[in-house]
Amino acid sequence: MPDLRSTWYATPLVGLAGGWLASLVGWPLPYMIGALLAVILVRCLTPCQLQEIPHGRKVGQWVVGIGIGLHFTPTLMEQVLAHWGPVLAGALITTASSVLGVWLMLRSGEDRPTAFFASMPGGSGEMVNLGARNGAQLGQVAAAQSLRVLLVVLCVPALFTFLLGEGTLPAHSLAVRWGWLAMLFPLGALLAWAWQRLGQPNPWLFGPLLVAAAAGVAFDPVTRLPDGASAVGQWLIGSGLGCHFSRQFFRKAPLFLARTLVSTALTMLLAALAAWVLHAVTGLDLRSLTLGMMPGGIAEMSLTAETLALSVPLVTAMQVMRLFLVLFLAEPIYRRWAQG
Repeated sequence: MPDLRSTWYATPLVGLAGGWLASLVGWPLPYMIGALLAVILVRCLTPCQLQEIPHGRKVGQWVVGIGIGLHFTPTLMEQVLAHWGPVLAGALITTASSVLGVWLMLRSGEDRPTAFFASMPGGSGEMVNLGARNGAQLGQVAAAQSLRVLLVVLCVPALFTFLLGEGTLPAHSLAVRWGWLAMLFPLGALLAWAWQRLGQPNPWLFGPLLVAAAAGVAFDPVTRLPDGASAVGQWLIGSGLGCHFSRQFFRKAPLFLARTLVSTALTMLLAALAAWVLHAVTGLDLRSLTLGMMPGGIAEMSLTAETLALSVPLVTAMQVMRLFLVLFLAEPIYRRWAQG
């Protein structure tokens, strides 16, 4: 009989219970946030150190990536390309706002590489790898990146829903075209596998997303995921994220974690102000711009846009642009700074 205190067998049940409870109280993205909080609480308050479901988060990203990609149509893609300037500007501003985090950590005594790579709004794995090549304290970098995503995922959907109100979700007028889905899912998995073999970031989100978006723009299949599929993806992603946190995580270097919270909050505030300026200049939807500039994960922010009936392609494009800017510019900028 396996020891449930240190295996993954109970993780999906705990995550499902958390998602169900969150759906009862009307929490946004209930099966992601509910699963995330439930797993964290069990890991922090009980002896059960739940482990990630093997490949569970990859499967969740695979499903969510297809769902996000299906929002891309020729018309919406034309609109995104017509506003490439604001997309690039938003990504640059979010990336540049990480200077606040670097400054705070340097003032608190962190070394340069740790302060820099802990503050960059990129993926946790990618920033840890870059930090390792440049002498950063990897535990601090991983902790800061994980806490940033946790704060954004917990706060942003709730703030958007309760302060700005929900969007008007369209009725399910689209049919579920199983033939298209039967092609898109295997092709998405194949591209994800190839992307992973090449060592590229977020393969199980980007691969399916690119396949579905390309099909949507080229052929406009006019289909959607079956009912409940998005909730399954949220549940798997949320359950996986929750396994990165424990009592030891929150007890370790509390001042460092507090500084990370402050810098993340300041970055979110700056992003909201910059989004307002871009809205005033371009007339694009303020909520979509703000969500696109939040320093969170692509899947989480795109799902929030979908839930609130915002422009999923615009939000996704801004999030993807920021990630690639960080991945390609972070290390050269750091080395230039370190040499100066």
